Formats: sequence, C-alpha cells, structure tokens
Amino acid sequence: MEIQPLKSDGRRILSCQHAFKKALVVHRQLIMSLSGGIFLAAGLLSDRAGEPGWAAAAIVFYVLSYAVGGFYKAKEGLDDLIQDRALNVEVLMILAALGAASIGYWSEGAILIFIFSLSGAMETYTWQKSEKDLSSLVKLAPLEANRVTAGEELETVPVDDLLVGDRILIRSGERVPADGVVVRGTTSVDESAITGEPVPVDKDLKDEVYNGTMNGRGSIVVEVTKENANSLFQKMIRLVEQAKSSRPPAQQFIEKVEGPYVITVLIVVALMLVIPPLIFTAPFQETFYRAMVLLVVASPCAVVASVMPALLSAISNGARKGVLMKGGTYLEQLSKASAVALDKTGTITRGEPAVTDFCVVEEAYSEEILETVAAIEAQSNHPLARAITAFVKKQGISGSVDVESTEDVTGYGVKADTGTDQWKIGNLEMMTMAACTETGGTTEEQPLPETIDNYRKAWQADGKTVVYVSKNGTVLASLAIKDEIRPEAKQLIDDLHDLGIKTIMITGDHESTAASIADEAGLDDWVSQCLPERKVTEIDLLKEKYGSVVMVGDGINDAPAMAKADIGIAMGSGTDVAIDTADMVLMKSELEKISLSFKLSKRLNRIVAQNLIFSVSVILILITANFAQQLTLPLGVIGHEGSTILVILNGLRLLR
Repeated sequence: MEIQPLKSDGRRILSCQHAFKKALVVHRQLIMSLSGGIFLAAGLLSDRAGEPGWAAAAIVFYVLSYAVGGFYKAKEGLDDLIQDRALNVEVLMILAALGAASIGYWSEGAILIFIFSLSGAMETYTWQKSEKDLSSLVKLAPLEANRVTAGEELETVPVDDLLVGDRILIRSGERVPADGVVVRGTTSVDESAITGEPVPVDKDLKDEVYNGTMNGRGSIVVEVTKENANSLFQKMIRLVEQAKSSRPPAQQFIEKVEGPYVITVLIVVALMLVIPPLIFTAPFQETFYRAMVLLVVASPCAVVASVMPALLSAISNGARKGVLMKGGTYLEQLSKASAVALDKTGTITRGEPAVTDFCVVEEAYSEEILETVAAIEAQSNHPLARAITAFVKKQGISGSVDVESTEDVTGYGVKADTGTDQWKIGNLEMMTMAACTETGGTTEEQPLPETIDNYRKAWQADGKTVVYVSKNGTVLASLAIKDEIRPEAKQLIDDLHDLGIKTIMITGDHESTAASIADEAGLDDWVSQCLPERKVTEIDLLKEKYGSVVMVGDGINDAPAMAKADIGIAMGSGTDVAIDTADMVLMKSELEKISLSFKLSKRLNRIVAQNLIFSVSVILILITANFAQQLTLPLGVIGHEGSTILVILNGLRLLR
C-alpha cells in the first residue's frame, strides 16, 4: 500500500515557530549585549589614551555601546510604558544610564547598560532552560497514524481523525499516536515521556499503550480507546500550558507592587535632586550622581526574579517525574496543607478485588467445587466474579464443568444448574435463603457449618468480603475477597506522618471494612458509608478542623470532594472527570509521587524565601552604602545585577 506524505499540523507548527522565535530572541540579545561590551571596551581604551581626539572617539564608542547593548531592554521598558502604561525596572535603568551620561559619566553609564543587558539575556536563557522539559512535550505528540482498514490495508491519517475502535499499526521505533490496547503483537514501550521512568515496559495482548510514548522492538496493532483530544498525552500538554501561564500569589503580589515601587523610587530620586542642592548647598553633580546610583541599586530586578524561575523549575522537575500541576499556585500551597484525605478504592487499595482465602468443609471435594465455581463465575463480568475466576485459574483448575443455566440475583449472588444439581454462589443472605426449609408454614434457618462460620468471623474482622458456595441448599465452601492495600500506600502514609500531616480515608464502604483498611494502612482516621455529597461535607468539616486540606481520588464520585478541597490530586488511571477536576495529576498513579510533591513544595517555598530575603537585603545594603557615599555606579551595577543572576541560579537548583 502507498503511504501518504506527512501533513502539517497547525498547532505543532505554531509551537515550533514560537520556540524558534524565543531561541532567536535569546541569541540576538546575547549578540547585541556582547557587541555593546566590545564598544564599551573600545571606549575605555580610548579614554586611557588621554588624547583629545581619542576622547571624542571614546564618546562615539560609548554611544554605540548604549544604542546596541541597550536596545532590547530599552524597547521592553518603552513597550510597557506606552502599551500598558506601566513603569518597570527597565525604565529605571534607562534613566540611570542617560543621567550618568548627562553629567559626563559616559563609561559608568555604558558599564551599566552592558551588565544590565547581559544579565537580561542570561535571565531569558535561564527561563527557557526551566521551561525546556515542559515545552518539549508538545514536540513528542505524533501528527499522523497508520490506520488499518477493514480490508487489512494501511492508510495514513491525521491523529485528530482517529476514532474510538479504529485499529492502528505502530512499527518499531515509532511513537504511539493514540491511547489504546494492544490487539496484535508484542513489544516494549519507552513510557518515560509519560511516567519519567527510563526502563521500557513490555506490552502484550490487551495491555494499554499511551499517546506520545516510543515503541521499541516489534510492530503492534493497537485498538484506539480515546480520541486524540482526550488522550492522556494531550491532557498532559494542556496541563503544562496551563501551569506555565499561571502566577502564584507571591508572584502576583510582586507584579502588583512593582509599578508603585518604581514610582516611589522616582519620587525619592526627584527629591534627592532638589533638596540637597537647595537646602544643604550640596554640589549638584555629586547629588545627581548619587541619584543615578540610587536608580540602579533600588531597582527590584532580583525581587521580581525570585519566584518564577524557581517555580518553573519545580514544575519542570515534577513533570519529569510524572507529576503534573495545573498551576504554580497549587505547588506553592501544597506544603501548607495540614491534612490529606484519601479515597479507598483505586487509591489506597488496588481497586481490583482478589481472593485471599478459601475454606472447604470437606477437603476431598475442594477441586470439584472450584471447577464448578470457575465455570459458573466465568459467565459473569462482576468484579467479584473476575476475582474468583482468577483465583481458580491460579490453582491450575480449568473450570470445564457444563453449566446449563445461570441467574443473577441482584444484591445476593448467582444461581446455576449443572445437570441435577443447583449451585448458589453469593453472600450470607443468599445462603440463609438457600438453607431454609418449610416446616408447618414457618421458615427455619439452618446454621452454617462450624468451620465455615469460624472462618467467616475471622475474615469479616479483617474487613474481607465473604462469598459462600452451596450445592442443593448445603453450604460447602467459602471464599474471602479483599481489595488489597497498595504497598506504596503504607509508605505514603508514613511519609506524610513524618511531615506532620494527618491522613484520613473517606470511603463508601461499610464501617467494619473501612476500620480494617484504615488500621492496616496506618491512617489517623476514616469516614465510612460516604456518598459523593457526603464526601463534600466531610471535606468541609476537615477544613474547619485542620485548615488546608488535600483530597486524593480517582473516581467520578471523588470529583466533587476534590473540587471542594484546597488541592485535589487525581490518579492518572482515574476517570476523565477526576483528572479534569484535579489540581494535580499523578500520571502513573504512583502514590509515592505525592510525598515527592510535598517535598518539592517545601523546597520551592524555602528557595523563594531565600531569594526574597537575599534580594531585599542586597537592595537595602546598596542603598545604605550609596547614601553613605561609599558606592560607585559600576559597583552598584555589579551588586544589583549580580544579585539578580544569583537568585535565578538558586531557583534553577529545583531542576535537580
């Protein structure tokens, strides 16, 4: 068959163009800044020559240094001033440089422009570096897929045209273009783009594969289970874009006060230019020089850069490890939570019931019983039936008994006929009905066999669901079924306790089951028999008791509670509603990543605090030194811009 040529995708092209333009801007800024530095060096050398002609040449070089090195920063400041009518730090730098030149300090002004433009280029570069892991996700999304037609031919189609149920061929070394399940072939898939784990995962029939992952050895045919817009990978991209554009409260506050702060600095500078010469008869040139130094050192560049580079680095770090945040606010606020509420099924437990125990009255008949049970339950798709069938299969028993008919008894179990025998598999109520005999118009209950009854009490005390098996009205065996606790759940709860955070389970299960699971997992408290609306009420109560509360869940019934909580965390394997509602998503449903997120949040807040304290301290020290007339303009520039670069580099430590 003929493979059609690749078609363009508008979103991808725009993304690549945007990334290219940003890279081009960084390179231009760096080239212009270095060019300004060359003109500065030429001006300084001309100054040192001491000849009148060289002095004029020096001024020319300085003017070129101003024009070339300061172009981007001047343009940025004037754009904000004209379009947004907002004053910013760039305006302060422009005024300081021009002011220095106006009183003959050409070299100091040129040094200011050079270092300020160089630090601006470095700042833009570091911002790009912190966004790199996030923006690269878009480039991984395949554009087209090889769809297998009904006639087993291949046709190349855009991924947006794939429908649920379509079959697609994925060759060795190709990226998976859609979420789906393997229906033909075996392979190994690199899922690091989704989970952050570098080890390829083996895939066989009925295993899930995800959009954006890389197929390794072997070609496979996959049946599409989600359209492109709803795929896990596309949701990751949307979450990343949302996170990049959001601003946490600290950054919002800084941006809000930046304009008034700049106006205040300009007012102080204006007063410095008027009061000392008029009242204290201070030399105007010296006063003007100090005013220009104040314009530089009072600029809040380092303060402005204290939050966002660190935040983007932290979000990027989390994304690499499979934790996606819908905004920086949630990561910043996470470490302030005092309690974490967790759903049970699919969160604390695996969400897949499994048979843990089997008891039979007469051991000699155990294989016959299991064969019949397997044959009956194989005809049902109920979770408990699947658990029983899987258990029997593990025992090496085939379940080849002929079942003539089955009848589901809603809320109780199932009845089946095998020849002359009637079998029933279900709960205690069903067995009680099965063991009843009619005597004189009254109903008498026959007791369970002693062995079965003893095991029943022990199993129920452990929070297990008991299923009984009867033949012709006589109970012969019982099975204990339990949704087992995920091993990582216990570790998560221990980690949260180490951080001083309370853990509460909110579940719809009966109290005995909830108590057993809570005790086994080591939870501080639990709430049982919760419908979705009651889960919301419980979150309100927890917020009243503990303050900030996190809700972790995976189902539709968890979504309202997650929305009500201060921060909602969804399992990546959960429902679309839960993922859409949550503020954070664990892409691989790995609970240990919640502990990582809390630690990352603490590190983020600690580094932001360090940056703010450091940057404000440097500003105060430089202002004090300037008023004490102990600070020159070049030293002020070095101190101011050096502090800006240091806080950016400190924030980038969160990439590790």
